[in-house]
Amino acid sequence: MKKFLWSLLEVGETVVIAVVAVFVVRTFIAQPFLVSGASMEQNFHDRDYLLVDELTYRIRPPERGEVVVFKWPGDHKSYYIKRIIGLPGERVVVDDGKVKVTDVEGILRTLDESYLATSFSGHTEATLGAHQYFVMGDNRSFSYDSRNWGPVDRSEIVGLVRVRLWPLNQAMAFHPPRY
Repeated sequence: MKKFLWSLLEVGETVVIAVVAVFVVRTFIAQPFLVSGASMEQNFHDRDYLLVDELTYRIRPPERGEVVVFKWPGDHKSYYIKRIIGLPGERVVVDDGKVKVTDVEGILRTLDESYLATSFSGHTEATLGAHQYFVMGDNRSFSYDSRNWGPVDRSEIVGLVRVRLWPLNQAMAFHPPRY
Protein backbone atom coordinates (compact mmCIF):
# COMPACT_ATOMS: atom_id res chain seq x y z
CA MET A 1 0.00 0.00 0.00
CA LYS A 2 2.90 2.31 0.82
CA LYS A 3 4.43 1.78 -2.64
CA PHE A 4 1.09 2.60 -4.28
CA LEU A 5 0.77 5.88 -2.36
CA TRP A 6 4.37 6.79 -3.15
CA SER A 7 3.75 6.11 -6.88
CA LEU A 8 0.54 8.16 -6.77
CA LEU A 9 2.43 11.05 -5.14
CA GLU A 10 5.08 10.93 -7.88
CA VAL A 11 2.43 10.96 -10.62
CA GLY A 12 0.69 13.91 -8.94
CA GLU A 13 4.00 15.78 -8.65
CA THR A 14 4.74 15.20 -12.35
CA VAL A 15 1.28 16.47 -13.35
CA VAL A 16 1.66 19.62 -11.23
CA ILE A 17 5.11 20.35 -12.70
CA ALA A 18 3.79 19.83 -16.24
CA VAL A 19 0.80 22.14 -15.67
CA VAL A 20 3.01 24.86 -14.15
CA ALA A 21 5.51 24.53 -17.02
CA VAL A 22 2.78 24.87 -19.66
CA PHE A 23 1.31 27.87 -17.82
CA VAL A 24 4.69 29.63 -17.64
CA VAL A 25 5.54 28.94 -21.30
CA ARG A 26 2.12 30.06 -22.62
CA THR A 27 1.97 33.14 -20.39
CA PHE A 28 5.52 34.48 -20.66
CA ILE A 29 7.40 32.79 -23.51
CA ALA A 30 5.31 31.61 -26.50
CA GLN A 31 1.80 30.74 -27.56
CA PRO A 32 0.10 29.36 -30.66
CA PHE A 33 -1.88 31.52 -33.08
CA LEU A 34 -4.23 30.47 -35.89
CA VAL A 35 -4.34 32.79 -38.92
CA SER A 36 -7.86 33.75 -39.95
CA GLY A 37 -8.38 35.48 -43.29
CA ALA A 38 -6.34 36.50 -46.32
CA SER A 39 -4.82 39.82 -45.20
CA MET A 40 -1.28 38.38 -44.92
CA GLU A 41 -1.25 36.29 -48.12
CA GLN A 42 1.24 35.49 -49.97
CA ASN A 43 3.30 34.91 -46.83
CA PHE A 44 0.70 33.60 -44.36
CA HIS A 45 -2.54 31.85 -45.29
CA ASP A 46 -5.90 31.22 -43.66
CA ARG A 47 -5.62 28.41 -41.09
CA ASP A 48 -1.80 28.57 -40.81
CA TYR A 49 -0.82 27.59 -37.28
CA LEU A 50 1.95 29.84 -35.95
CA LEU A 51 4.13 30.06 -32.84
CA VAL A 52 4.29 33.57 -31.37
CA ASP A 53 7.33 34.60 -29.32
CA GLU A 54 6.20 36.70 -26.33
CA LEU A 55 9.64 37.02 -24.73
CA THR A 56 11.65 39.00 -27.32
CA TYR A 57 9.69 42.22 -26.87
CA ARG A 58 10.33 42.14 -23.13
CA ILE A 59 14.03 42.49 -24.02
CA ARG A 60 13.95 44.82 -27.05
CA PRO A 61 11.40 46.91 -28.97
CA PRO A 62 9.68 45.69 -32.15
CA GLU A 63 11.52 46.36 -35.43
CA ARG A 64 10.36 47.32 -38.91
CA GLY A 65 9.45 44.34 -41.07
CA GLU A 66 8.64 41.98 -38.21
CA VAL A 67 5.29 40.21 -38.31
CA VAL A 68 3.45 40.61 -35.03
CA VAL A 69 0.26 39.47 -33.35
CA PHE A 70 -1.56 42.20 -31.44
CA LYS A 71 -4.85 43.03 -29.79
CA TRP A 72 -7.00 44.98 -32.22
CA PRO A 73 -7.31 48.57 -30.93
CA GLY A 74 -11.10 48.49 -31.50
CA ASP A 75 -11.68 45.38 -29.36
CA HIS A 76 -8.97 43.80 -27.21
CA LYS A 77 -10.71 40.43 -27.44
CA SER A 78 -9.78 40.21 -31.15
CA TYR A 79 -6.24 39.43 -32.28
CA TYR A 80 -4.72 40.46 -35.61
CA ILE A 81 -1.53 39.55 -37.46
CA LYS A 82 0.25 42.27 -39.47
CA ARG A 83 3.72 43.50 -40.47
CA ILE A 84 5.33 46.49 -38.71
CA ILE A 85 5.93 49.29 -41.22
CA GLY A 86 6.36 52.41 -39.07
CA LEU A 87 8.17 52.81 -35.73
CA PRO A 88 7.54 55.27 -32.86
CA GLY A 89 8.12 58.91 -33.81
CA GLU A 90 8.17 58.25 -37.56
CA ARG A 91 5.98 59.65 -40.32
CA VAL A 92 4.48 57.10 -42.73
CA VAL A 93 3.06 58.00 -46.14
CA VAL A 94 1.33 55.29 -48.18
CA ASP A 95 0.65 56.48 -51.72
CA ASP A 96 -0.36 54.35 -54.73
CA GLY A 97 1.62 51.23 -53.93
CA LYS A 98 4.65 52.88 -52.33
CA VAL A 99 5.38 53.19 -48.63
CA LYS A 100 7.62 56.06 -47.58
CA VAL A 101 8.90 56.46 -44.04
CA THR A 102 10.57 59.50 -42.53
CA ASP A 103 12.50 58.36 -39.45
CA VAL A 104 13.14 60.35 -36.26
CA GLU A 105 16.35 61.81 -37.76
CA GLY A 106 14.37 63.16 -40.74
CA ILE A 107 15.73 60.64 -43.27
CA LEU A 108 13.14 59.69 -45.90
CA ARG A 109 13.20 56.18 -47.37
CA THR A 110 10.93 54.26 -49.69
CA LEU A 111 10.54 50.69 -48.45
CA ASP A 112 11.54 47.88 -50.80
CA GLU A 113 8.68 45.47 -50.25
CA SER A 114 9.62 42.70 -52.67
CA TYR A 115 7.81 40.20 -50.39
CA LEU A 116 4.45 41.58 -51.61
CA ALA A 117 2.71 39.56 -54.33
CA THR A 118 0.48 42.35 -55.67
CA SER A 119 0.42 46.13 -55.85
CA PHE A 120 -2.15 48.30 -54.09
CA SER A 121 -3.55 51.80 -54.30
CA GLY A 122 -4.76 54.54 -51.98
CA HIS A 123 -3.31 57.30 -49.86
CA THR A 124 -2.71 57.43 -46.09
CA GLU A 125 -0.46 59.56 -43.89
CA ALA A 126 0.30 59.10 -40.20
CA THR A 127 2.72 60.55 -37.68
CA LEU A 128 3.34 58.06 -34.89
CA GLY A 129 3.51 58.83 -31.19
CA ALA A 130 6.17 57.70 -28.74
CA HIS A 131 4.73 54.18 -28.29
CA GLN A 132 2.89 53.68 -31.58
CA TYR A 133 3.50 51.36 -34.54
CA PHE A 134 2.05 51.48 -38.05
CA VAL A 135 1.10 47.97 -39.22
CA MET A 136 -0.08 46.65 -42.57
CA GLY A 137 -1.11 43.31 -44.00
CA ASP A 138 0.96 41.82 -46.82
CA ASN A 139 -2.14 41.48 -49.02
CA ARG A 140 -2.56 45.26 -49.02
CA SER A 141 -5.68 45.45 -51.22
CA PHE A 142 -7.56 43.15 -48.84
CA SER A 143 -6.11 44.13 -45.46
CA TYR A 144 -7.86 45.97 -42.66
CA ASP A 145 -4.92 47.66 -40.91
CA SER A 146 -3.41 50.94 -39.64
CA ARG A 147 -4.55 52.66 -42.83
CA ASN A 148 -8.12 52.10 -41.60
CA TRP A 149 -7.98 52.40 -37.82
CA GLY A 150 -4.67 54.08 -37.06
CA PRO A 151 -1.51 52.99 -35.25
CA VAL A 152 -1.16 50.17 -32.72
CA ASP A 153 0.09 51.02 -29.25
CA ARG A 154 3.10 49.07 -27.93
CA SER A 155 0.98 47.73 -25.05
CA GLU A 156 -1.34 46.01 -27.57
CA ILE A 157 1.44 43.98 -29.22
CA VAL A 158 1.39 40.38 -27.95
CA GLY A 159 4.45 39.00 -29.69
CA LEU A 160 6.60 38.24 -32.70
CA VAL A 161 5.69 35.52 -35.21
CA ARG A 162 8.64 33.10 -35.25
CA VAL A 163 7.53 29.77 -36.75
CA ARG A 164 4.80 28.30 -38.93
CA LEU A 165 3.94 24.88 -37.48
CA TRP A 166 1.07 23.94 -39.80
CA PRO A 167 0.65 22.90 -42.55
CA LEU A 168 3.62 20.60 -42.06
CA ASN A 169 4.82 20.86 -45.67
CA GLN A 170 5.18 24.65 -45.14
CA ALA A 171 6.65 24.60 -41.62
CA MET A 172 9.42 27.16 -41.32
CA ALA A 173 11.00 29.92 -39.24
CA PHE A 174 10.46 33.56 -40.24
CA HIS A 175 12.90 36.43 -40.42
CA PRO A 176 12.00 40.05 -41.17
CA PRO A 177 13.06 41.54 -44.50
CA ARG A 178 16.01 43.95 -44.68
CA TYR A 179 14.88 47.39 -45.85
